[in-house]
Amino acid sequence: MADTLDSTRLTERVTALVEAARKAGADAADAVAVRGRSSSVTMRMGKVESTESAESDDVSLRVFVGRRVASVSATASSDAAALAERAVAMARVAPEDPFQSLADPALLVKKPRDLDLFDSTQLSAAEMKADALAMEEAALAVPGVTNSAGSSVASGLGGLVLATSAGLVAQYVASRFTRSISVIAGEGTGMERDYDYSSRLHFSDLDAPGQIGRQAGTRAVGRLNPRKAETGPVTVVFDPRVARGLAGHLAGAINGAAVARKTSFLRDMMGKKIAADAITVTDEPLRPRGQSSRPFDGEGVEGEKLEMVTGGVLNHWFLSTSAALELGLTTNGRGVRASSSVTPSSTNLAIEPGSISPGEMIRSVKSGFYVTEVFGQGVNMVTGEYSRGASGFWIDGGELAYPVSEVTIASNLKDMFLNLVPANDLDRNYGTAAPTLLVEGMTLAGR
Repeated sequence: MADTLDSTRLTERVTALVEAARKAGADAADAVAVRGRSSSVTMRMGKVESTESAESDDVSLRVFVGRRVASVSATASSDAAALAERAVAMARVAPEDPFQSLADPALLVKKPRDLDLFDSTQLSAAEMKADALAMEEAALAVPGVTNSAGSSVASGLGGLVLATSAGLVAQYVASRFTRSISVIAGEGTGMERDYDYSSRLHFSDLDAPGQIGRQAGTRAVGRLNPRKAETGPVTVVFDPRVARGLAGHLAGAINGAAVARKTSFLRDMMGKKIAADAITVTDEPLRPRGQSSRPFDGEGVEGEKLEMVTGGVLNHWFLSTSAALELGLTTNGRGVRASSSVTPSSTNLAIEPGSISPGEMIRSVKSGFYVTEVFGQGVNMVTGEYSRGASGFWIDGGELAYPVSEVTIASNLKDMFLNLVPANDLDRNYGTAAPTLLVEGMTLAGR
């Protein structure tokens, strides 16, 4: 995993760190090396605005002295012995934490699976420039588009090498390719902006530049001349771009760390009904080419596909070792390295699709609001209160009638989840995925 998949140097590095920690007096330790490579080109109105390239090799060491733990981070070239001695010295004066531990050796991955996460395609600056220009030209060709806010093409890779004092040494690497554009329609105070993008692990899976540009342009033009809607109760249909945010809120609410801290509005709901009967939520870390796939988590545990919610009933929390110990459970391989700490997180999370098409869903709504964008920070994960600024299109007689902006939609996530209706248009090409979703009984604040 040097510039491609060569991980020899980093493997030697993390192994040396663990050995140095044991020699310095640690009872247990693990070390990770994280490699990042990225390059990008950004254009606006046919001219290159920026070209960037970045490389990094970072290591972190976590040591345990009894129930005391400390972590340090450094560059890959740092002295292993000095780093280990500093970490052990810090651990000896740290407070005891009964929930800190390495993962049970019996749970560690034996042979990491090949999930087809890496594409060795290397893009030149000229190729990235050509793709960015093609997106912009396609967007500007849409009648009503008046300006570009910029188009960008990026490629890179990220890899992780993990070594533990239990004897595990494992690594994986994933590539990433992205095309994105933001454009402006209209003039003066009537201008509207929208965007589109495609991000994939394999270059050949990306949406075509022309398709991305046309979609961004069409969306921006569709937002011109918006109106406000009347204040009152409303049925809301969430476009998948926004529905993915609702899936993210659900993931946050069933995160074991939040449950242990009592900062989740679902903390007392294990085994109980939290969503409509039609709602099943899956999390699948081992899906080939999945946007958030990984052969093992940040502690070396291979996760398995889980139905987090089945028929509206909550089945699991996302758990790392520490979160699991605090809740009296066993990790399910959802630990993520965040610098030198480990926290639970989802992988390839999806609200599974229903049986109705988005078109049929919209036609079933006599009067309602199709939301294409939300903004603001009005989500309280402790209480579930939800209040966001929103824009989109008014539904009249089962059809999208006119654009709407400058309104607020509000409810409580507890009630929203219990009233969710999923459409059948799930796109799994996102780490957090959701189909079009309908929610009855929300409140709209407009004119």
